[in-house]
Amino acid sequence: MALVKFGGGIVQMSGSIAGNTFARNRYGNYVRSRTKPINPQSAGQGTIRNSLSALVEAWNDELSDAQRTAWRLYATSVAMTNKLGETIHLSGFNHYVRSNSIRLFAGPATRIDAGPTEFSLPVTDPALSVACQNDNTIDITYDDTMPWCDLDNEQMMIFMGSPQGPGRNFFKGPWKYAIRIVGNSVAAPTSPSEGNAPPFVITPGQKVWFYARISKADGRLSTKFFDGPVTVAS
Repeated sequence: MALVKFGGGIVQMSGSIAGNTFARNRYGNYVRSRTKPINPQSAGQGTIRNSLSALVEAWNDELSDAQRTAWRLYATSVAMTNKLGETIHLSGFNHYVRSNSIRLFAGPATRIDAGPTEFSLPVTDPALSVACQNDNTIDITYDDTMPWCDLDNEQMMIFMGSPQGPGRNFFKGPWKYAIRIVGNSVAAPTSPSEGNAPPFVITPGQKVWFYARISKADGRLSTKFFDGPVTVAS
């Protein structure tokens, strides 16, 4: 779905219409041909679809009225930003699926049914930095004094973009889940953390982009925060 902003004519457009995708980078607006996944039936996509289906069923049939009301209250209290940079509010159902789908996809994690009582998004980590090694491993540096590191059932999830040639300076996807770093009240993780067998094979000189999200035990999920481009070590 494309978002279009009208002024004296169209002044901003983001998303896809028919065979075209509209976006913006630091040089301005641009349009490119819309591409579809090569394999729409991949294992990862199947896992995502199954998770979304289970969450829709849980929202409709398993959550109590009080739990759904709590998610709706959180939604009306927390402002989000859309593709055009405008302030919007998602629905309670949207937040429930947004917060839980990534937890279920990234690995064993408890589904959060009770709505958050703290009306804010988790803070992101400006210290995030990823290094790509030529032995096909990644090293993640982060602020291990952040509260999530010392709390059970909290985590930071890292996603990796497909490696690009050295001449590439912008990247919008595709992305794949790479690693999660799990908080622990007894033995907190320490930075840096190493990720073996990343989802894409990397070779020296390539450029790679990463993003992360922090998931809190009360169900709150941060916005994406990025690192890249990272050049694979030679």
